[in-house]
Amino acid sequence: MNHRRHEELKKIISHHDYLYHVLDRPEISDFEYDRLFKELLELEQSDPTLTLKDSPSQRVGSSPLESFSKGKHRIPMISLGNSYSAEEIGDFDKRIKSYLKRSDPIEYLCEPKFDGLAIELIYENGFLTSALTRGDGTTGEVVTRNIKTIKSIPLRLKTDNPPKLFEVRGEVLIFKKDFLAMNAEYEEMGLNVFANPRNAAAGTVRQLDSSVTASRPLRFFAYGLGAIDGISFETQKAVQASLGKFGFPIAEKLTRICSNSQAVIDFYIEFEKLRPNLDFDVDGIVIKVNSLPLQEELGFVARSPRWATAAKFKPQQAESVIEEIQVQVGRTGALTPVALLRPTKVGGVQISHATLHNQEEIRRKDIRVGDTVVIQRAGDVIPEIVGVVLDQRPATSTPYEMPKVCPSCGENVFVPENEIIPRCLNPFCQAILKESLKHFVSRRAMNIEKVGDRLIETLVDRGLIRKFSDIYKLTAEELFSLERQGLKSTRNILDSINSSRKSSFPRFIFSLGIRFVGEQTAKLLADHFVTVDRLIDAKSDDLLSIPEIGPKVAQSIVSWFSNPKNVAEVRELLAAGIYFSEPSRSFSGTLSGKSFLITGTLPVPRDQAKDLIEQNGGKIVSSVSAKLNFLVVGKEPGSKLQKAESLGVPILLWEDLQNMIKN
Repeated sequence: MNHRRHEELKKIISHHDYLYHVLDRPEISDFEYDRLFKELLELEQSDPTLTLKDSPSQRVGSSPLESFSKGKHRIPMISLGNSYSAEEIGDFDKRIKSYLKRSDPIEYLCEPKFDGLAIELIYENGFLTSALTRGDGTTGEVVTRNIKTIKSIPLRLKTDNPPKLFEVRGEVLIFKKDFLAMNAEYEEMGLNVFANPRNAAAGTVRQLDSSVTASRPLRFFAYGLGAIDGISFETQKAVQASLGKFGFPIAEKLTRICSNSQAVIDFYIEFEKLRPNLDFDVDGIVIKVNSLPLQEELGFVARSPRWATAAKFKPQQAESVIEEIQVQVGRTGALTPVALLRPTKVGGVQISHATLHNQEEIRRKDIRVGDTVVIQRAGDVIPEIVGVVLDQRPATSTPYEMPKVCPSCGENVFVPENEIIPRCLNPFCQAILKESLKHFVSRRAMNIEKVGDRLIETLVDRGLIRKFSDIYKLTAEELFSLERQGLKSTRNILDSINSSRKSSFPRFIFSLGIRFVGEQTAKLLADHFVTVDRLIDAKSDDLLSIPEIGPKVAQSIVSWFSNPKNVAEVRELLAAGIYFSEPSRSFSGTLSGKSFLITGTLPVPRDQAKDLIEQNGGKIVSSVSAKLNFLVVGKEPGSKLQKAESLGVPILLWEDLQNMIKN
């Protein structure tokens, strides 16, 4: 029984990993996924005879290694030749035709040149057995344990007839939005931040502790093959299609078959314009002869294939001068140095400032006021200082040191243990108050649209706001008395404030600005505790029982609510009329602790049926699984009924559900 259920769980969880991490089309809630994963772990802990090589449990990381071993590539992972212009792309096409002694057009496959870390995945009889970095092209480091933590990489090929050997080559990277969020989290925790997504991805793959790798948002795109046995292809496009069929993420929508060199040049020009809007970093396109027999005929020259080249984009960098270094104070009291630059354009965007992150980063790059520096947009998003042009440094320059006092309130700053970022601990610091209020009114928090940063600065400076709840006490007279405030804008501000009173529990929790509590954590807290009072009274053990919440986050939440002033402010906000639009989940009732899924057409609207279940303590889930307690069926229930019956899930008609509630 254990073995059969274990195999079933592996397939179900791997299927949902594929839906979520490859197709971006989840079908079940995080809660349901966590329940399945917990059941899998419990089975594996109780039965050491279970097969783990393709188990999703291998993705969570394991004990640290002392070092990486080396492994040889069956086929060398050689580098590509580079082109930097349309003319050089034309020259590449001419060289191919000359070598093949033909003049008719050559068909090419063009795809993104990912700016990440190249990896080779080795599958034997369908199972992932090893993963190697590129290394020197002949020998790479074995990083299998770390690669297995990346959920978009299948541990087993999605096919019933896998080839004997299937070596997949691709790129590990971090999406821009994930990079920004990770850096923000690291800054919040007082840790060193990463310079750019590529460095972050490369450093993460080479972590000796795979649990660290598992905690970071790595992604993977497959684009080619190494050695294969038991399968064959005629075109590069067929290779890409097979990779997608076997369960790998591929950049299919960003790939184009070009019938001649001019079409390649057109794609290159189009793709460079598209570059800033992509989710991930690219530094060019890769051009490959589409025909694999032609690739074989063309062969290699030196350490590069004749049949492929990388057409790179010009670096988006520029030089500027640091005119001043200012220190900003964030809502949690963190002090962050920012370089004020002589305005210059980078990649078509005017840059006038760049974060310097912390004192260690400044010291490492030896950045000083007056320096001429090279700047770029890290991840095509945030301005970053790459380095200093030392031969242009003023003779009078001196090393920069962060202040020992808060630049806003003058209080001494404190560097917490095991952190590198100094913090102002003065709860009355106006800079902290202003940044906290800006967070509170932001779109993803309380969404008070008409209360912008400039207005908050003015309201705090005038003493009209000293805490969150003061926003809801503002009068028309107070607002109208401010400079550049007319009757219409005053009315719009008050309407915006009134509209924000109807919110949601997750938004409200997020708006409070509790350290380490982002949007996702706020949703977890809201779903688990349901009411404000339960959250306020939560103990550390209660919080640690929630998946994804660790000791540091739990301690921060407990500490925040242990401050009577914070609790009083929460009460005052609720008294000001803030309420939550979603009905609270009941903790009691005849359906308490049971999960339900509705399929088919019921005698009442589906929303009404869901409300009835939740009001009586039940929980609505989104898909059929063996852990589902009841499937409620109406007319034309579809495939969910068949799946539920195959898994032994009890079936209820609408009348059965009503009787269950009554009894």
